[in-house]
Amino acid sequence: MKAVVSIIMGSTSDLPIMEKAAKLLDEFEIPFEINALSAHRTPKEVEEFATNAQKNGIKVIIAAAGMAAHLPGVIAAQTTVPVIGVPINATLDGMDALLAIVQMPPGIPVATVGINAAQNAGILAVQMLAVGDEALQAKLANYKESLKQKIVKANADLKEVKFKFKVN
Repeated sequence: MKAVVSIIMGSTSDLPIMEKAAKLLDEFEIPFEINALSAHRTPKEVEEFATNAQKNGIKVIIAAAGMAAHLPGVIAAQTTVPVIGVPINATLDGMDALLAIVQMPPGIPVATVGINAAQNAGILAVQMLAVGDEALQAKLANYKESLKQKIVKANADLKEVKFKFKVN
């Protein structure tokens, strides 16, 4: 089995957040790898990873970083593989990371999800992979239907909650 998605984080302290993407990819049975690379502390390793990602079979990269959050952009500058940035709330409520990732120069896009939104990054990666894969599209449709059913059930449960002035 070879990885088709690569989850890269600036530090292993990001793992509790990035596990959500890993769990989602696992649920969809998509082979992935997880590595820690730092745009500032291991720049040569980041370059080697990014320039070889496509050759190594990687189809989507999910890159997480906090504070200055250069990792997703540095990777995107060196590969044609789509990069999804996950801003990590390390300082300034994660706004510094969000802005660093989303404000890329022309020609170097990084798809960006919300602060700490690794699960959404995983879903976006699945959607990218599903473009040419009908079986994966079907799994994704079932997943989205299950999200709908959770809300339908929640509303049914709320109907059972009683208050003196509640009218529904």
